[in-house]
Amino acid sequence: MRSPSVRIERIQFSELRIPFKVAFRHASAERAETETVWIDAIASDGTIGTGESCPREYVTGETLASAHAFVEQYETCVRREVTSLTDLRAWAASQKRAIDANPAAWCAMELALLDVMGKQIDAPVEALLSMPALTGTFRYTAVLGDASPAAFKEMAEGYRRMGFSDFKIKLSHDAGRDRQKLAVFQSWPEGTARVRADANNLWRQVDEAVEAIGSLGYQFFAIEEPIGKNRHSELSAISRALDCPIILDESCTRREDLARLSDPPSQWLINVRVSKMGGIIRALDVVEAARRRGIGVIVGAQVGETSLLTRAALTVARAAGESLVAQEGAFGTFLLERDICDPPLMFGAGGVLDVPAFSRLHQPGWGVGP
Repeated sequence: MRSPSVRIERIQFSELRIPFKVAFRHASAERAETETVWIDAIASDGTIGTGESCPREYVTGETLASAHAFVEQYETCVRREVTSLTDLRAWAASQKRAIDANPAAWCAMELALLDVMGKQIDAPVEALLSMPALTGTFRYTAVLGDASPAAFKEMAEGYRRMGFSDFKIKLSHDAGRDRQKLAVFQSWPEGTARVRADANNLWRQVDEAVEAIGSLGYQFFAIEEPIGKNRHSELSAISRALDCPIILDESCTRREDLARLSDPPSQWLINVRVSKMGGIIRALDVVEAARRRGIGVIVGAQVGETSLLTRAALTVARAAGESLVAQEGAFGTFLLERDICDPPLMFGAGGVLDVPAFSRLHQPGWGVGP
């Protein structure tokens, strides 16, 4: 594939706010609408590339305001120095420290630049990155927020009727409430559901987390972020005590974080979210590093992503190959009042997204812009 040469005339920042059909709550936040960065990169020939990200203060310390400040600070430099994929990689490497501190801000810019380049060579981003074309199917997890037990049961049963078998639930500070929610899965036939739990850094100490999770009386497939982020040795102790893997989200935001993980690799899973990782190239680097270590990967999503981040995550999920343990996202208009493309890129029955059903997946760039 020939390398495109582009000249970006303008990088335009905006906030994308779309109401949710139902509020989504977990231990760190409650949301009723998207909080999304939207970037339009306009090339000299009029080609427009679009990028998206979801800055989260409790994940990477970013906000919409800090993302805007990053774009304002660096957009002139990016327009001047990035004219090809090689330039883009080199610029990101040279500004690693700034991107480490502002991964979501850079993510939206990078996705927009890749979209422009793909459109200018009339090929999907996979071809631009020398990766195989998307094929086959992707199967998604049903994600359940911290709703009341009655609402939780209704949602869980609805997902079950749709054919879902993989579930992620959000734990709360109320063990009784959580036990009521878990009773839904315990009432189903054995083997019906694989359930993992996201604690969103609920507890302060190892013993506190182990006791609280153990008191729920449920053997989870895995536990995500039970204590404060980046306490890897303590997370390893929790994994041993509960006999289940720990999913790292806030505690793994770049490739270098994997060097902090002790053996065995089976005690870890990495939640790779494109926005959190700082774009697709950095997300792919994390996936490759995890594969080399024998660590499983969950390709995750920020609540409120539109079809653009869903599309980018498909590239990462395909690259994960046999290391892919689960995939989140693709909620589209199940959650959002509207999406940025029609039809939205979203799962169907059984949580399956079938690539042949979405012809836009093989259009130039990301293929899903407005």
